[in-house]
Amino acid sequence: MTNMLGDAKAMAAKSAWPFPNESMDYRAARTALLAKEIELRRHIERVSEMRRALPPGGPVTGDYRFDSAHGPVMLADMFGDKQTLVTYSWMFGPERERPCPMCTNFLGALNGVAADLEQNVALGVISRSPVSRMADFARERGWRNLRFYSDPTGGFSHDYHARAGQDDIPALNVFSRKDGTIRLFYGGEMGPASADPGQDPRGAPDVSPLWTLLDITPEGRKPDWYPKLDY
Repeated sequence: MTNMLGDAKAMAAKSAWPFPNESMDYRAARTALLAKEIELRRHIERVSEMRRALPPGGPVTGDYRFDSAHGPVMLADMFGDKQTLVTYSWMFGPERERPCPMCTNFLGALNGVAADLEQNVALGVISRSPVSRMADFARERGWRNLRFYSDPTGGFSHDYHARAGQDDIPALNVFSRKDGTIRLFYGGEMGPASADPGQDPRGAPDVSPLWTLLDITPEGRKPDWYPKLDY
């Protein structure tokens, strides 16, 4: 596949779209950037191929029991008729008066694409708060497309890295089901220990459209700014 790819610089020069009144310096710099964007796209594809080629992850053996809007469920029940389950652990434990603003920002975006995602995979949002509390907040935000599950004992949250000591942390985990066995396919592992100086310890690619869009603005990600629940 790699040998079939064209030269990124040549492709950029051919693909460049001049805009009104731009300078020659701008066009040269933008075309050079376009070549790097082509290379970045290719690297994202390579990383995605590596992710899809991971060996089978560890089987889920814990007796995890969750509460849902329709009563108690097991992890297997969250799959529905799908073979893949994506879970997001929301920092909204019962000790918190209000949920994490960044988690909430991401869930707002996830709500908008949930119906599309669920054509392909099952999707579940998990926290240690009661489902009724999560549902109340969802109504406040106008979310209608997310499925909420409570992890009342915190066992799942602890085992799948959504809890560190007494602190909730965000966790994105993907599970697969094959021949009756549920395994972890992929779990995000980028955090403070893998952060580069002056950068947020985000995953790559970043799953939040907030930061992805800010990355293409002149100001970029402001190091002293963080989303809020209300403005």
